[in-house]
Amino acid sequence: MIDWDRLNELRAEIGDEDLADVVGVFLDETDEVMARIRLVPACEMEGRLHFLKGSALNLGLRDFADLCQDGEKRAAAGQAAPVDLDQLAAVYQASKTAFLGALAQGTAA
Repeated sequence: MIDWDRLNELRAEIGDEDLADVVGVFLDETDEVMARIRLVPACEMEGRLHFLKGSALNLGLRDFADLCQDGEKRAAAGQAAPVDLDQLAAVYQASKTAFLGALAQGTAA
């Protein structure tokens, strides 16, 4: 679900304090996009999924990023329903819960 090696690599690059800032910004922005994604017109879905994918990859949320990438490709191909939004929300919430739990314990499995 989460690429802990990527998260630890990022932590080594920017330090714990900056990592906390990056995580905060990621969660704020992603929560905002996820709260509105059901209202996004089909012509904008590819861009939203691309944004989510890139952010998720930076923090190692691999499963969420993979789902976004699949949806992004489908949206680019003109598919009307590029991604199951219920599944997208569920994967995001599961990833977020695991991610925050590990960070709260000061671990990265």
